[in-house]
Amino acid sequence: MKVVILCGGSGTRLWPISRTLYPKQFVKLFENTSLFQKTIERNKSVAQSFSIIINQEQYFLGLDQMEEMKLTAEKSFILEPIGRNTAPAIAMAALAAKPEEILLVVPSDHLIENQAAYEEVLKKAQELASQDQLVTFGIKPGYPETGYGYIEANGLEVKSFKEKPTQEKAEQYLKAGNYFWNSGMFCFKAKAYLEELQKSAPDIYDQCLNAFKNARTDTALRLNIDDMRAIRSESIDYAVMEKSSKVKVIPSDIGWSDLGSFDSLYEALPKDKEGNTLSDNIINLGSKNNLILSNKRLISTIDVEDLMIIDTQDAIVIAKKGSTQRVKELVAEVKKRSPEMANVHMTAHRPWGTYTVLEENEGYKVKQITVFPGAKLSLQYHHHRSEHWIVVKGTATVTIDDKTFDLKQNESTYIPKEATHRLENKKNEELVLIEAQVGTYLGEDDIVRLQDDYKRN
Repeated sequence: MKVVILCGGSGTRLWPISRTLYPKQFVKLFENTSLFQKTIERNKSVAQSFSIIINQEQYFLGLDQMEEMKLTAEKSFILEPIGRNTAPAIAMAALAAKPEEILLVVPSDHLIENQAAYEEVLKKAQELASQDQLVTFGIKPGYPETGYGYIEANGLEVKSFKEKPTQEKAEQYLKAGNYFWNSGMFCFKAKAYLEELQKSAPDIYDQCLNAFKNARTDTALRLNIDDMRAIRSESIDYAVMEKSSKVKVIPSDIGWSDLGSFDSLYEALPKDKEGNTLSDNIINLGSKNNLILSNKRLISTIDVEDLMIIDTQDAIVIAKKGSTQRVKELVAEVKKRSPEMANVHMTAHRPWGTYTVLEENEGYKVKQITVFPGAKLSLQYHHHRSEHWIVVKGTATVTIDDKTFDLKQNESTYIPKEATHRLENKKNEELVLIEAQVGTYLGEDDIVRLQDDYKRN
């Protein structure tokens, strides 16, 4: 069985720990382990291979985290320049698979705590999938949740799919006993899915086939942005599952959570005897039942209850329990005031390393740049800024226009505006330098790449 992992979510409901370029599936929330890594871990016993559908900007996040796990199973990546929802993403994975291959499609950002029960439902799913059925997994609801879609079932038969309900409807579904939360997990043969997609959404099928044929293949399958724009954005539920006569649902009591809010994250994290989440840099005095996530700073609370306190380098969110679904509203406001804060952390991850913004003000920005051994940045120039580089650790190989030279610790150089330049680390240790930018515009989009080892635009 091939396990297809969908990594397209941006996780805005967990802002500020989750950002567009570093979404919740890659944030290490569980003892230095990410949800993406947990997804791989729970599926590696059933997977003959993995197929990762991921935004091209996050490719190296996924690749690095897989390499940390020293995974022996075969793996491949399909890189999306833009997302077009789940129906096209799964179509790309199916087109890349053998027609009779069974695909287990799972999101990268869910938590499943009962491994034994999970493996049991997978066995049932594989059996039905081998009979050309399209299988979905219905989660037995524990309470009347209004944030999930529902599946109405009659045994294994799907009677209907339901949108996110009102509170009254959710209570009715729970009382009826034959309604399940829609987990967003699926199992079917590659050929069976493509046949049903071609019947119910032929335009999506045709455009996906065209994009797949035009894709470039090197270390990954790279889809063309113009081909992707031509594909209608649609979920698998709307495009296929609600229209097919071959759909089965397997009731699944597997300890599932989509971790779609800080409230659900609180339930999943370990807590002390007073119900506060555990951390070495938190002091609670007379406080109970609080979720506290801190980046580095010491957080202390006195006589408070039922709060969510989320601290990152550049933002703090404080909310009451039960109100964290409003984080999406908060993110909309953040995007109006400071779009970059919704997009990237103060520390940004790149395929060559990381950069951290240390100081930013009108006309200047100071960064710490870390370059991995053997890595190099793109050959580039800027229209609006000049840069000063000071090496604090390692040796930098610097190219400025037609000159290439090395800089060692405590040495520096200046890159004028419009000068073509590149930074490279040829050594076996990390390179760390301080970059001071000066100019009229300091946005990350003022980068003109002339050559890039990572094939970014």
